[in-house]
Amino acid sequence: MKRISGSIFFMKYMFPVFWFGFVGSFLVIVLFTERSEGGWFLFAIIVPTIMGILGYSMMKKMVWDLADEVLDAGNALVIRFGKEQEMIPLAEIVNVSYCYMMSPARVTLTLRQPCRFGSEISFATPQRFSFVPFPKSSEIAELIRRVDAARQASG
Repeated sequence: MKRISGSIFFMKYMFPVFWFGFVGSFLVIVLFTERSEGGWFLFAIIVPTIMGILGYSMMKKMVWDLADEVLDAGNALVIRFGKEQEMIPLAEIVNVSYCYMMSPARVTLTLRQPCRFGSEISFATPQRFSFVPFPKSSEIAELIRRVDAARQASG
């Protein structure tokens, strides 16, 4: 089996700790400093609160829904979230949406029948360093062709 997803451990588990740790420590520092004249105190409370809310909503929508690992098993994909994994035949994939204009690129699989992870599964492609900004992945292009062929063969 070949791994077609990128490593997202830092992005999914470590970055939120740093982000919310920074925002929280900033709030604690502001709350325990001596207040002086002026309206900076209210501003210093509102800005980190907005940063926390925006950070949470962005991570929920773009990071926390990513599969931890996706393996290509030939005629199926093995999807892993934490300790749970499921094998999804290529014929069960209705659509492969590939957004390569992000870093890392994001692939979303729409399934014919929902599995334990839902009817849509997203994962990040491996990071590649290139002189071309936002290079397309030949592995994902091949996956799209194989999914289409499996879907047509199944009827």
